[in-house]
Amino acid sequence: MDTKTYGKMKRGKLVPEARIDLHGMTLDQAHPSLTRFILTSYSRGFRLVLVITGKGQKDDPHDPMPQQRGVLKRHVPLWLSMAPLNTAVMDVTEAHIRHGGGGAYYVYLRRTSRS
Repeated sequence: MDTKTYGKMKRGKLVPEARIDLHGMTLDQAHPSLTRFILTSYSRGFRLVLVITGKGQKDDPHDPMPQQRGVLKRHVPLWLSMAPLNTAVMDVTEAHIRHGGGGAYYVYLRRTSRS
């Protein structure tokens, strides 16, 4: 990705061509949905898609056992960096506030090689 395009993306000036909302899904539901969405978007020739994960539930200050929040937010970048998605994904960046900020990711896809 060139510097100019990356700058536009970070400033929220590029409009995602598709989006998926994983918010509220379990890991077992989200992983196949994300895989299907990314591979379909890639095959359609999309370049920028939005993946909404949510930020996770707020911590309970009275909970004696603190829990990690944002399970999907932590797992989605890992899934995108592993096969088969890593062949389609060029870059993953936290979304601009107008597209969800800390609860979403921009996924910049590679160009499809059409014969």
